[in-house]
Amino acid sequence: MNEAGHTTGTASPRNVLELVRTLRADLRKSDRKVADALLENPHRILSATVAETAEIAEVSQPTVIRFCTAIGCDGYQDFKIRLAQSLALGTPATQSAIDEEDTPEEVSAKIFDYTMTSLDWARHKLDIVQMNAAVDLILNARSLEIFGFGASAIVAQDFQQKFPLLGIPAHATLDSHQQVMAASMMRPNDVAVTISNTGATMSIVELARLAREQGAKVISITGDKHTALANYSDILINVETLDNTDLFTPTTSRIAALVTVDILSTLVARRLGRAHNQRLVRMKRYLAQMRKNEVF
Repeated sequence: MNEAGHTTGTASPRNVLELVRTLRADLRKSDRKVADALLENPHRILSATVAETAEIAEVSQPTVIRFCTAIGCDGYQDFKIRLAQSLALGTPATQSAIDEEDTPEEVSAKIFDYTMTSLDWARHKLDIVQMNAAVDLILNARSLEIFGFGASAIVAQDFQQKFPLLGIPAHATLDSHQQVMAASMMRPNDVAVTISNTGATMSIVELARLAREQGAKVISITGDKHTALANYSDILINVETLDNTDLFTPTTSRIAALVTVDILSTLVARRLGRAHNQRLVRMKRYLAQMRKNEVF
């Protein structure tokens, strides 16, 4: 184990820039100087040798090597490879804050970079075991009730759009009174899907509690697995992103949740077999014909 409490050896596939941002406070003081130099100008460090990195960070060369080990890399070259991969995904979130002076081109670039970095972070946090367990529940469900507020309501509507195409009844009620009615009328073999990035929206927590009281199973899609919603969830799909409360921060949590719904629906479709998938192909063919016949 290293000073940050992480196992060294084979490097994690996580974005190394966001990993450094997360571990920075746990690093030794001298290692933090390397971390700060990296986060301030990752492109400069990418083209630097060990000696040049040590000079930039104002530390010794052994400290640079120790820093690489502390964040889980197998030496400086492994660190450089992972840094190049991270930069290919986009600028780290720490450098994507939008300023009043930014040009439209800079705003566009920062939002794309921030979104790509955050989606990569969410991808490596996603628990496939929990996803597969959710697929099992969905395939055996009598019906699905999907609950979400605000940005999560958009995800709930997308969920509702996809799953009836797979032969699974799904309803995404948006009115709060009707949501309570739907949750309180659920039965065993029904599945409630609760969507909340914070996992702390009390109305969503209450809907999960009501659904479980009726004997239904609860799948929760949330950005924080250590919240009240977890207490009423049979399956917790953690969709952790890099959202913060800055004024101009793009809502990457919604995008990540939409991608997660795509993954779930695809996994369900794969389990339904050839006959059902042929029906989907036929449906899409009908849609394509309709678009060709549309007159504008």
